[in-house]
Amino acid sequence: MPDSGAMSKNGIVTKINSRIRSDPFTACYDLVGRELGRGKFAVVKKCVEKATGKQYAAKFLRKRRKGMDCRMDVLNEIAVLELAKANPYVVELHEVYETSSEIILVLECAAGGEIFNQCVADNDEAFTEKDVIRLAKQILTGVAFLHWNNVVHLDLKPQNILLTSARPLGDIRIVDFGLSRRMDSITEVREILGTPEYVAPEILNYEPISTATDMWSIGVLIYVMLTGESPFLGDDKQETFLNISQVNIDYSQDTFEGISSQAIDFIKSLLVKNPRKRATAEEALTHPWLNSHPHPHPNPHLHAVKASSLDEPETSQSESEPESPAGSPDLDLIGTYLLYPGQGELKAGRHTFSFSEPPFATRPEIQQELIC
Repeated sequence: MPDSGAMSKNGIVTKINSRIRSDPFTACYDLVGRELGRGKFAVVKKCVEKATGKQYAAKFLRKRRKGMDCRMDVLNEIAVLELAKANPYVVELHEVYETSSEIILVLECAAGGEIFNQCVADNDEAFTEKDVIRLAKQILTGVAFLHWNNVVHLDLKPQNILLTSARPLGDIRIVDFGLSRRMDSITEVREILGTPEYVAPEILNYEPISTATDMWSIGVLIYVMLTGESPFLGDDKQETFLNISQVNIDYSQDTFEGISSQAIDFIKSLLVKNPRKRATAEEALTHPWLNSHPHPHPNPHLHAVKASSLDEPETSQSESEPESPAGSPDLDLIGTYLLYPGQGELKAGRHTFSFSEPPFATRPEIQQELIC
């Protein structure tokens, strides 16, 4: 468990055990192929360890961001990865390097890429409900381990769940702990963090963050995996926030065609506005949907009927944690998924909800600080 003595008031842990190497990264690793992903403050590249020939994903993180020293944020990510080393469903940290401007995390290479690709895939490439059940169990097992150690991820979404292989369908690896925070029973953590379509209502209301905040995001994630639709996506950020705040969500038969009622009940146990009433990770693991697979639909591949509205994705671009496409401007609040070259896109999961006035007062701090 992270050392509480090394934890700041906002839940960031800065004490790490990994040796930070200062010798040249390229003395021990060769960079191969194209970039796996690029974000506002990070770039991920495939590399090969010279001594062993083993492939890894090297995540190059800038220490200065918008003129601020963010080295402690990177150390926090390392601390969480160290904590989760015994967790088979969290990406493994291999080594750490530091230069004058960057910290380099050498991570396990999950060759199957992001589950996002299957979420927007057509027919045979899409997940079956049975696939989603197996992967949901793994996601929940990984998150339960984090929560048991008082760590919340705060950015669970399809781009941050990788696969060890795409075909055959492998196991999941949870990645990108850049926003993670340590909880304790004394200090309340209130921050505007996450990706717009996945943030819980308490984030928007600037209420205390808890392990339940992750459970809301998992509810959205499972909805996306089953339907290929984004449940709270509106025409603009204000509408997206209204949908989240009012839990405006479509559970219609059209959206969930061929999907069991138990799956819908599972999602409903997580997409509850009151954090105290949401299922915990351990409770979710005992849900009947995950423990008695329903009779399969005649067409077992999910959201095949809706596939005509989705662009067919190419091979995954990411094996680690890209935050935004290359060359994009700084992101504030976005009403759609971040799209990477060759990927499809999700569509809104409901009819639009119109409103004449903003659902809540404009929060400048949300526009400035919500991290995508």
